[in-house]
Amino acid sequence: MSSSTQASPLPDALRSSEVAMSLLTIRGLIKHFGANEILKGVNLDVDKGEVVSIIGSSGSGKTTLLRCVNLLEEFDGGEITLDGTTIGYVNRNGARRRLGERELARQRAMTGMVFQNFNLFPHLTALGNVTLGLLKVKHMQRGEARELAMSWLKRVGLADRAD
Repeated sequence: MSSSTQASPLPDALRSSEVAMSLLTIRGLIKHFGANEILKGVNLDVDKGEVVSIIGSSGSGKTTLLRCVNLLEEFDGGEITLDGTTIGYVNRNGARRRLGERELARQRAMTGMVFQNFNLFPHLTALGNVTLGLLKVKHMQRGEARELAMSWLKRVGLADRAD
């Protein structure tokens, strides 16, 4: 993200305890692809229930930022915390180390991403599409996943299209 599209940090004097307790906090995020610095010290706070749009031109780092948050892309510097837990890396003996795949998979299960052009599985019902992640990623029991998925479909006015 270029400096013109970079999210700016809030000055310390304006920070409240509410901001400090953001659901997602990104501090100084840096990502290179070879010699190209794509993310240049990105700072971002997202509070629970807040809706955030990331807007920028093609190649400005939007998808790279989201892939870093979802731990699908390694980043070169900075820190991401999700609900108070630092994700992706740990500091051991002063060295920054990437977590193992098992822990990364556990942390990835706490995030998700919907693209502008997304695809549903055409052979599944609306309920089947919504429950799939709960069953495969969250390892929920079928009944529990179905109940939760139905509540989500009701919330967005699609309960009548579940099956």
